[in-house]
Amino acid sequence: MKRLAIITTHPIQYYAPVFKLLQERMQIEIMVFYTWGEASKVKFDPGFGTTVGWDIPTLEGYPYTWAINTAPDAGTHHFNGIITPGLIKQVQDWSPNALLVYGWAYQSHLKVLRYFKGKLPIFFRGDSNLLDEPKGPRALLRVVFLKWIYRHIDYAFYPGSNTKAYFEKFGLKKEQLVFAPHAIDNKRFAEDKTTEAATLRQDLNIKESDILILFAGKFENKKSPLELLEAFILLKKPGLHLLFVGNGELEEELKKKAADYGTVHFKNFQNQTMMPVIYQASDLFCLPSKGPGETWGLAVNEAMACSKAVLVSNKVGCAIDLVKKGQNGDIFDYNKPGDLAQKLEELTASKDKLRAMGKISAGMILEWSLLKLAEAIEKKVNEKV
Repeated sequence: MKRLAIITTHPIQYYAPVFKLLQERMQIEIMVFYTWGEASKVKFDPGFGTTVGWDIPTLEGYPYTWAINTAPDAGTHHFNGIITPGLIKQVQDWSPNALLVYGWAYQSHLKVLRYFKGKLPIFFRGDSNLLDEPKGPRALLRVVFLKWIYRHIDYAFYPGSNTKAYFEKFGLKKEQLVFAPHAIDNKRFAEDKTTEAATLRQDLNIKESDILILFAGKFENKKSPLELLEAFILLKKPGLHLLFVGNGELEEELKKKAADYGTVHFKNFQNQTMMPVIYQASDLFCLPSKGPGETWGLAVNEAMACSKAVLVSNKVGCAIDLVKKGQNGDIFDYNKPGDLAQKLEELTASKDKLRAMGKISAGMILEWSLLKLAEAIEKKVNEKV
């Protein structure tokens, strides 16, 4: 059986189910090397402004080991936050047939790419895109630099159309690119939470006939929650509610602007087991991000798995793949003033229409599954190793 060493920073609720599935299927043998260090099991998330420890298992059902991270300022927020002098020997001691590296923008990960280039087949997973490309002389230098980076990998697993275009721009050929969809645990999110969702709406004084728009994520500029609030206020629509779930640097400003509106609600950061209830209590999920760096938006996958219509900006990486205008939601142009409010008004004209769109979402997202992601990795590793 082929042995695949997986290099990634820390336990993530979206990645752990993939590793578990690979282990269960036993088409390849895996070992996950966590480079942030054991302290990353529970960490302070500056975006949420709180310590985050997921309430679903992220370290069960697959083999893993910790690298010792010697970075003085450890973390994924900068290049020198992941420094693991012993990682290469750890990988060598396990004797893999190939490597899968998640992200290159850390000192340790780039060092691994450079060391093992030509020694082992190197697979890469990333979700960068061209939606926020810089212009001018620095952009030209960036092209040269990224083409140098990607010469160190043999194959890239891309999650969607925007990332495929990114890899092609920076030198990877068609035969080096493998579609491996961004996916969440669709089954867990689709589990019926009708009773809990109804209770949540009652607690917020939202009638069954009312329409609830949901924003769930970090309250930060990149995700544009203030723009969503302003568009909602413009509508002045009876029976329309807006729920913000999360925390972050814009929390105080959001609550101040919403203070006079009884149809705007707030809940603090909710852990994974509660999120299906949150989504299922809503009628429309909105991710209004302006970027830079909204590379995908896995919350959209989650909302779709919960049978919800979705509205996203054209700066959201998954928009081109997951949102079909007029079918399961819509895409608004972030740079077009008033477009968000207009799309909100159109989508919230009918609760029945939102429900129908949600059913389409649920059907669409079945194709973006953990199984398809695992199969793509297994197939390519077994073909090329």
